[in-house]
Amino acid sequence: MPLKAELHCHIEGAAAPELVIRQAQKYGRDTSRYIQNGSFVWHDFTSFLATYDFSSDLFRTEEDYARLADHYLTSLARDGAIYSEIFTSPDHASKAGLSPKAYTDALGEGMARAKAKTGIEGRMIVTGVRNAGVESIEQAARFAARCGHPLVTGFGVAGDERIGDLEDYVRAFEIAREAGLGITVHAGELMGWESVKAALDHIRPSRIGHGVRAIENPDLVRRIADEGVVLECCPGSNVALKVFDSFADHPFPALKAAGCKVTLNSDDPPYFWTSLKREYDIAAEHFSMNDKALAAVTRTAIEAAFVDRKTRSALLARLNGAAR
Repeated sequence: MPLKAELHCHIEGAAAPELVIRQAQKYGRDTSRYIQNGSFVWHDFTSFLATYDFSSDLFRTEEDYARLADHYLTSLARDGAIYSEIFTSPDHASKAGLSPKAYTDALGEGMARAKAKTGIEGRMIVTGVRNAGVESIEQAARFAARCGHPLVTGFGVAGDERIGDLEDYVRAFEIAREAGLGITVHAGELMGWESVKAALDHIRPSRIGHGVRAIENPDLVRRIADEGVVLECCPGSNVALKVFDSFADHPFPALKAAGCKVTLNSDDPPYFWTSLKREYDIAAEHFSMNDKALAAVTRTAIEAAFVDRKTRSALLARLNGAAR
């Protein structure tokens, strides 16, 4: 089994159904509308968001968030992952009545617990959410820039791509960049290749969350390859959300063949009936990738990770040791 690394996962969206049920019991909430037969229930993007919001609302205290991060990273490590980056959302913290700092510290505590048990290395990417508006995104960037948490190493923007223009967020990204944070941005998922071009033109990220719709424009694919921008691909999520009809239609192999740096990620895993392990299994089954090719994808992820040189070297040494 090849070692794995993940760059694109929303921590609130990583809460497994059994953990959500436990949280619902704690807070006296009924899950029957949202979880059936141990699985999240939704049928379109709107109902997906409703289920997501219901579950997210069940994480309210620092211990809740510590448990969430510990549970997810421990499950990743069990499936052979040595590195995990999670998207965090100060907006969720505010809704829960926690300060962004308390929320971030709690997630960091959960990551530390998972590392103590399994050795998995983890980092956090603070995200602004497009739906919440430009000021909220700039606030998230300012928090990320000054929070000083050793595991906060990146900044990104997520949310509904159909809301707002990427150029509106330039200031937020400049705040984060000046603080030395890694830069990633969601683009090219629900919206077409134009959103990926806008991300490259206005934000200049080192990585793009999804980015797969770039396949609609061969010149853009060449540009991504030439500039070495890393794509955080999430095939299971893309097919579940009908961005592509099937894995046979997914552009991951074509992007890779064109020289783009591609990685495998789970996005909001239990909502899309996936896991990081399943993403690697999808690549093996549908994209004809053998263990050596999958290990190369993990190497790409580690090389693109928002970590210091010493941590990267240690992770690559683990990967190289496993390949022998």
